[in-house]
Formats: sequence, C-alpha cells, structure tokens
Amino acid sequence: MARSDIIVGIEVGTSKVCAVVGETGREGNLRILGVGAVPSRGVRKGEIVDLAIATECVHDALAEAETNGDAEIVEVAVAVTGNHICSFNSRGVIPIPADRLEIDEDDVSEVAVKAREVNIPTENTFLHSIIQHYFVDGQEGVLNPVGMVGRRLEADFHIIHGVKTRLQNTLRCIQENGVRIEEVIVNSLASSQAVLNDHQRDLGAIVIDIGGGVTDFIVYGDGVVRQSGVLAVGGDHVSNDISLGLRIPLTRAEKLKVEEGSAVLGAGNPGDMIVLKNDAGFSGKEVEREMLNTIIHARIHEIFEMVRKQVESETPLSMLGAGVVLTGGSSLLRGIKDVAESVFDMPVHLSRDAGVSGPKSVLNNPQYSTAIGVVKFIQARREEEEDPSLLGSFMEKIGGLFRRR
Repeated sequence: MARSDIIVGIEVGTSKVCAVVGETGREGNLRILGVGAVPSRGVRKGEIVDLAIATECVHDALAEAETNGDAEIVEVAVAVTGNHICSFNSRGVIPIPADRLEIDEDDVSEVAVKAREVNIPTENTFLHSIIQHYFVDGQEGVLNPVGMVGRRLEADFHIIHGVKTRLQNTLRCIQENGVRIEEVIVNSLASSQAVLNDHQRDLGAIVIDIGGGVTDFIVYGDGVVRQSGVLAVGGDHVSNDISLGLRIPLTRAEKLKVEEGSAVLGAGNPGDMIVLKNDAGFSGKEVEREMLNTIIHARIHEIFEMVRKQVESETPLSMLGAGVVLTGGSSLLRGIKDVAESVFDMPVHLSRDAGVSGPKSVLNNPQYSTAIGVVKFIQARREEEEDPSLLGSFMEKIGGLFRRR
C-alpha cells in the first residue's frame, strides 16, 4: 500500500531515466529509500522524441525504484528541461484600496498575477513564478507584506515558461504508466534544492547541471533566484566530438571519455598513447591522450563560456560569493572543475548531498541530484501546506508550478 510520507521524484533525461523514492520522518528529516535508474531511449536534448520507447524506460525505472525503495509508487513529481524553456524577471504593482490600508493574502496573489501579465508565446505556459523581492510604499527588504500597512504593493518575480505541448509529452510518458503527476519542476530549480544550502544562496551562487543533452543553470543572489536557463549542449556533444575527431564509433568515444579522458590540457606525458582494443565492427586503434584531452577541453570550455556570457548579461560575477557548484552526470569528468575555475575565475565545487540521508552511493552521485532535488522540493511544499502560517514560506520563495496554472 502506498504511504503518505513517501515522495517520488523522476527525471526523464537524455542519458538516463532516474526515479528516487524518499521518505519523510516524524522530525521532518528526509531519507532516500531507493533509486531506479535505466539508460534513456526515445529522449533527445531532454525532450521526448519517441513516446512509446520513453514510456518503457520510465516503466523500468519506476519498477526498479519500487523494488529498491520497498514502496508502491502511485504519484510522482517530475523534473523537466529543454531549450524551449525560457525565463525573465518581471515586476507586479497593485494599489491598496483607500478604505483598506492593510495588505492581505489576496493582494499578494494579485501582485503575482500582475507580474505575469506579460506577452509570452501563445504556445507557452507558465512553469514557475518565483518571488524575489516585495516593496511596500517603496520600502525594500520586505519578506512578507501580509498584515503591513501601505497604499502600494510591488513585487519582483523570476518567471519561467516553456512550450506546453513539449512539456506534456514528458508528462504523458509517465502517466502512461498509471501514476499521477504531483508537480512539475524545472531541472535547474530541482538540482539547486539538492546541492545548495541557504548560506550559499545568500552569498550568491551558480548551479550548473551538465547532463547528456542539455546544460541547465540557475543563479542565486541575496537568497533569491536571479536567473535561470537551458543550453542545448551537454556531455553527449563531447562524446560526439571525440567520435568525429578520432574517427572512432560513438559508443567507443563515450567509453573513452569516461575511462581515460580529462578536460585538463597537459595532464599526460608527451607522446602518451591509449590503446583501443579490437571489438565487434571495430579493428582497434591507438590514440594520443593529449589529442583526446584537447577535444574534451574545447567543448567543456565552450559550455562554461556560454554559461558565463549569459550570467554576466544580468548578474555581475562579483556578487556570487559562493562561486559555482557543478552537478549532473558530466560533472564526473576528470578535470572539469579546473576548467570551470579558469573560465569563471572563482571557487568551483562539485555537488554533494545537502541535508538528506540514505545510501552514500546515491547521495554523492551527481547523476541523481535532479531527482533528489525534486524530492526535497516536494517535502518542503508539503511541510508548508501543513503549516501555511510560516513567514517567508518555501512556496512564496519558489512559486506555484505548472499543474496549478
């Protein structure tokens, strides 16, 4: 029988489909019970390209997660990505009626609606409206305006939206397996829940999640989300570059990248060669290690330069005191931290679990960060629903989601 304290997060990624089963304890602690992860098929650049095949992968991941977590899965929260997902910052402004100076919950809801009264493509739908700042009669630094006296309420929001049909295809391959959708969360927001703590958010940080087909990023400053985005490039592009540059099959290129590759130039001895043994349909070959690393370095450096350019268009890097946090499967690549530090010129950290218990093999594996972040997101939302009087509540900070729009 399904238990109400069970939370399941799922990510349908380009390289893998991952389902994580978590359980909340009496003291509010979160424990990961089990994971189901299978190679992804029918997904390209984080989006569904073959619904039937992707549905099978989701089935296998959920079945494995049920077995490993010893829990029946009837409802899941879903992480979504894709380069169609866009974001911007917007301000909502409303007057407070003259006969009622005190600001109430309806005013807070109305100012959020006003912030979304902007033109987005007709095929798009709102995913998140994330509060950044409230202002009451020009006063800055207001955390919760409810109950305050004022004549004008303003609020800045970070708004994320995407193409509805492309999002729905991801949801369909999950619903076809007979489970309900509890929430939909963008990958970058989910990953940040797994790898950042409040202190890092206050100092300012960039989370970069490098997956197989896309790279998601999110920027925090002064405790709030300032930017987010998706780049249509990831670890699979590195493998493809190796395949083309060294003239070897793509499967061998992926294996070579993982087992022998490094993003750092000059890491090997001059003339150091790697022997690729004979395999079915492949006659074997010797490749120069420095050539391999040069190919990897070029693409990884390009990805970080693309992120830096987008971030600097809105946020000075000097505001990001906590530096960069790398996560996602491609963050396991040797030397990637060094390349990121050279591009951003600030401290770079590899992701680790943030406030969750469970198997270390899961918590310390950045391939699971997004799905774990989804579970943490839902845990915080459920806690707020049980005690909606909390000031500065989680959902005020994070915003309503896709299913509620």
